[in-house]
Amino acid sequence: MQKRRVVVTGLGCITPVGNSVDELWSSLMSGKSGVSNISVFDAEKMPVKFSASIKDFDAEKYFDSKEQRKLDLFMQYGMAAGIDAVNDSNINNSDVDTERVGVAIGSGIGGLPSIENTHDIFLKSGPRRISPFFIPATIINMIAGNLSIKYGYKGPNLSIVTACTTGTHNVGEGFRQIQYSHADVMVCGGAEMATTPLGIGGFAAARALSTRNDEPQKASRPWDTGRDGFVLGDGAGVLVLEELEHAKRRGAKIYAEVTGYGMSADAYHMTLPSETGEGAQRCMKNALKDGGIAPEEIGYINAHGTSTPAGDVVEARAIKSMFNAHAKNLVVNSTKSMIGHLLGAAGGVEALVTILSLKNQKLHQTINVENQDPECDLDFNTKSSKDVDIKHALSNSFGFGGTNGSLIFSKYD
Repeated sequence: MQKRRVVVTGLGCITPVGNSVDELWSSLMSGKSGVSNISVFDAEKMPVKFSASIKDFDAEKYFDSKEQRKLDLFMQYGMAAGIDAVNDSNINNSDVDTERVGVAIGSGIGGLPSIENTHDIFLKSGPRRISPFFIPATIINMIAGNLSIKYGYKGPNLSIVTACTTGTHNVGEGFRQIQYSHADVMVCGGAEMATTPLGIGGFAAARALSTRNDEPQKASRPWDTGRDGFVLGDGAGVLVLEELEHAKRRGAKIYAEVTGYGMSADAYHMTLPSETGEGAQRCMKNALKDGGIAPEEIGYINAHGTSTPAGDVVEARAIKSMFNAHAKNLVVNSTKSMIGHLLGAAGGVEALVTILSLKNQKLHQTINVENQDPECDLDFNTKSSKDVDIKHALSNSFGFGGTNGSLIFSKYD
């Protein structure tokens, strides 16, 4: 069976540096950090007092007050990004078979704010005070479920949960659904809202977070010798993927083509990556093989680039092992240097940024790299945004449990 070609026809996002695609792109091009002191709860007693939270989110633009009460914030972010992506694609103003339209949007953790608040209510007032909407307001698959209900999409309905690789795997599996004719259109991505006492406290206890409380905007510093952990971020990134001929028939605008998808497992450690980078290397290799693309054809990598001492070195090793001499020709950057680590939403937002980079032929800077780690000796574009001429780009995500995902996007001609 010949695999069908898949293109990107819609984009939507809610991010720490902007709640629209245009605002996100403008912020990234100017090197703006979305990291600030935590204001959504009292963080005075927390070991980490900052995050990359969402600002000025207008829930009323998407939901009435009754709907808002039924949706945890991660769900509101994911649905808002999905609604914007669907509107951007103009798919609902086209003659489409809704039985051939699906949704694949996940989250790494799910409804932490509602879980914490409901637990407080339970302790203070007992089980009879628990809202009947508690479960459907917090479980991860309800972003996809609610979007399908809203639009009547009756195709595949998925919510893959793979920690920090969630967004990438949902986009990749949506890609597969279209490639192999299970759907013609898939709305794909990830969402997260984990800036809560348990979210911050848990990751801090695992020693995963930066503790640079005196300089929060400089805390996310991938590949810098002073990096000491990632910055927790919130938000959502959603793409509309579509079979090429289906998109052409309805005159859709096309941002880029999805040309490769690879996965792998480190099978090494709960939270640490394999020291050699073998798992990440194999993941990228699988994506290249899937797309029939030679390593030398890749011009840009949107890296996982979390700003952790171990993870950054391992990803650099994996890139050098995968691309050999061509690694020196690659431009690599980290969107997380500005927006922090959005966990289950990271892969969706970073796929979106990779697509915009191809479309605009521009790459954003990796900020806060003041003293580049000599073990990470690649071009991480640390000075300013730059113009490029690239045809193929790769986006990486690696998660706890050793789960890896890579996507390849190509310029559509």
